[in-house]
Amino acid sequence: MKIKVCLLLAAGSLLGMPAAFAQKGVDNGTRFGSGQDSVRCITNISLFVPYAKNGDYKDALPFWKIAYNECPAAIKDIYLYGVRIVGWEYDQATDPAQKAALMKDLLAVYDQRIKYFGNDPRYGTSWILAKKAQDYVTRLGDKADPKLVYAWTKEAVDKFGDKCDPLAISYYMFASNQLMVADPNQKANYIQDYLKCSAIYDAQLANASGKEKTVLQEMKTGLDNGFANSGAADCATLQKIYGPKVEANKTDLKWLKQTITLFRRMRCTETDAYYAAATYAYKIEPSAEAARGLARKDVRDKDYEGAIQLFQQSINMETVDTLKAQDNYAIAAMLFDQKKYSEARKYAQEAIKLQPTMGPAYILIGQMYASTAKSIYPNDPVLVKTVFIAAVDKFLKARQVDPSVADDANKLISAYSKYFPTKEEVFMHPKLGEGKAFTVGGWIGETVIVKGKQE
Repeated sequence: MKIKVCLLLAAGSLLGMPAAFAQKGVDNGTRFGSGQDSVRCITNISLFVPYAKNGDYKDALPFWKIAYNECPAAIKDIYLYGVRIVGWEYDQATDPAQKAALMKDLLAVYDQRIKYFGNDPRYGTSWILAKKAQDYVTRLGDKADPKLVYAWTKEAVDKFGDKCDPLAISYYMFASNQLMVADPNQKANYIQDYLKCSAIYDAQLANASGKEKTVLQEMKTGLDNGFANSGAADCATLQKIYGPKVEANKTDLKWLKQTITLFRRMRCTETDAYYAAATYAYKIEPSAEAARGLARKDVRDKDYEGAIQLFQQSINMETVDTLKAQDNYAIAAMLFDQKKYSEARKYAQEAIKLQPTMGPAYILIGQMYASTAKSIYPNDPVLVKTVFIAAVDKFLKARQVDPSVADDANKLISAYSKYFPTKEEVFMHPKLGEGKAFTVGGWIGETVIVKGKQE
């Protein structure tokens, strides 16, 4: 209401100005124009806004058009309500040619807003381009041209980077994916777009909090899932695209880091391109990611001692707990392979401490127990069976904390439960009792609740 009152007062103060001073704002670069044209501008704004606010777009339309065409820099309401008014026109139209013309008009409203209000600190160019893409795709659906959406949002992403509106980034990747689907030769471009947008989201998340951070995380997750399911992310394709480029970029640390991260995210860490990128990156600047890559190369070459040392370097440099957990798990798996069970369990337990939902670490510990059962009680075939209870407890825990390993855990539970002592064996053994606690000996040293199986 304050805006309307001010506008009407301004109109009143200008009524006495001679026609010779009249000039439209669009012509002289002012907000309202001058003389009688400024009165005309202000009057039409004061007329269309109340109609538009009430959703009466038909009555708002003629007054809005005058303001839109004659004093486009007057107020943002021209565009806030303009897209609703023209969108209403579009929705009412039935003739295809008319709808096409009105879509051009609708997009032009966004473009004109950028021209006059693109520098708005909160709702500036990247926000406007995001809304333009959203409106266009929402109204046209499958008929929307991804090339147009890509061009609009690319302007926002390239120009504003970390300051780009998150929705613009989302539509940019949507369009990039559509272009790749239409032309598989665009895979390399799509992958580069993903890396760029992923880095922007990461930077924005680092500076966000509260609800904003939650929304950004959802958008980032959607980006990652979309990429993972795009078909562009298979290891053979990544190797084909990046393999020939590693040598040419061996001194470009930023490129090398992006490539290593991409291959890790896509679980393509057993490829030559990944190993080569990690090697060059480590030479320039030792980092957790590069050390991890070299460690995996040593694993491939069965140099476990070298791999363990590099994984330990990665752990010392890494700041992300889940990645530290993965490194600890990798060391545990190699030590298990070397039958260094106690040491292997220590690393597996550290992995669980860092990532409590790491089901594979629980499974690994359970497999250690099962594989050493006979060595724990070589002379007592009944107590040997308590080791399998300890092993199954770990498999059950793995299934509980990590649904992704449920199938593997269930198979192991079924396989090793068969070796539990019978109820009769439990009853007859002097150290056991059904439902009672029993501490498994040897290097295991864990307490279990004895479960006798029914024969």
